[in-house]
Order: sequence, then structure tokens, then C-alpha cells
Amino acid sequence: MFGLRFLLALSSLLTLTLALDIQGKVLWNDVCPSFSELGPIKVVLNDGKLSASVTRDGSFLIPDAPSGSYLLSVLAHDYTFDSLRIDVPADSETPSVHPYVLGTPFNPASSITLPYPVTLIPRAKNAYYVAREGFNVMGMLSNPMMLIMGFTALMMFAMPYIMKNLDPQMLEDMNSSQKKMMGVQNAMQSGDIKSGFAALIGDDEPKTGGARSSPSQIKNRGGKNKKR
Repeated sequence: MFGLRFLLALSSLLTLTLALDIQGKVLWNDVCPSFSELGPIKVVLNDGKLSASVTRDGSFLIPDAPSGSYLLSVLAHDYTFDSLRIDVPADSETPSVHPYVLGTPFNPASSITLPYPVTLIPRAKNAYYVAREGFNVMGMLSNPMMLIMGFTALMMFAMPYIMKNLDPQMLEDMNSSQKKMMGVQNAMQSGDIKSGFAALIGDDEPKTGGARSSPSQIKNRGGKNKKR
């Protein structure tokens, strides 16, 4: 019975010697100047396996961390902190601290060693609300749809003056080109694609189906020629 108690006491003593307290402190800066600005915060190892709260002076202590490698992260509502890798050795009283970037392989540890006790620096303040912007005239005018609408309105008002001041010969050429394009469109819509392409390539207007001579007219003309 005495031997069993001795073994239990020895095992508990070994467990205590293999576990270390991880100490650290939040370093105040311009991003977070004091504890009153910090808000709710907790320092955790391996997503909450071990944790500690931050005191008013910025210090924290995670007790009895067994030997092994841990991911230290800060759960803070208002601020962003770096993540760290903490290695608790079995044969040393001082943990080793290494930087860690989320999303990268956890092993092996970075060759960069950071000082101990752990120093946590607020990197940025979280912005959950974005202030509503006021009316921005330049932003509205830079919109492509507004530019297209403005150009269209400008051309509607400016086109009569432009047409009025054009050279008569140039105006006549423009009118003839418009008539030609309208004729091509009409030919395409009626199914006379050949005449439409011919008018588009050449200078002749497309011929409509009504302008073609019927077979009876051709026969009558042929009969008149025979009588002559």
C-alpha cells in the first residue's frame, strides 16, 4: 500500500516537473494604448485547450502547460494579434517562442526565435462598421453609364448645329450614305441578301422584288419583237 502511494506521488511530481507556466504580456502601442481600450480578450493554446485572461497591466499566465508544441493565438474582439508557436521542452524550464503565419505548415518551427516571456503586440483595430459615404459628385460622373448618357444627350443637342454648319457637298454625301444603308437593311429584311451585298459593295441601290420583270411581261415583249 505504501509502495502504491509512493508511485502515485512520484508520477504526480514528474508531471509537475514536465509542465511549465507560459508567461507573457500585451505591449501597449498607438493601436491599443491601454487596457481600457483592449476590450474582451483571451490568450489560448491550441484553440482553447489551455487559456488565460489578460490582467489590467497587460500580463497573462497560462499554468501547467505539458511538454509539447502549441499554437498560441489571441481571441480579441477589437484587435488583431500575431499567432505564435510555443515549444515547451521536457528538459528545460524556458519555453521557446517562434513566429507562425496561419495557413503555413506548423512543422518544422521557424528558425527565428522570439524573446521569452511572450510579447503580444496589437497590430490593427478591427472595423466592423463602415461609415456611410455622402453624396459624391465625382464618383457619380465617373460612372460609365452616366458618361454614356451624358454623351448621348450632348450629341442630341449638338447634332442639329453640326448638320447646319456642314459643307453642302459633305451633307449630301452623308444623306446618300444613309439612304444606301437603309436600302441595304431593307434588302436584308426582305430576304434579298444578294442585292444587299451588291449595294453595300457597289454604288447602286439595292433592287426590290417589285422592280423585277415578270415572266408574262417578258413574253409579251418577245411577241411584239416578232411582229416587228
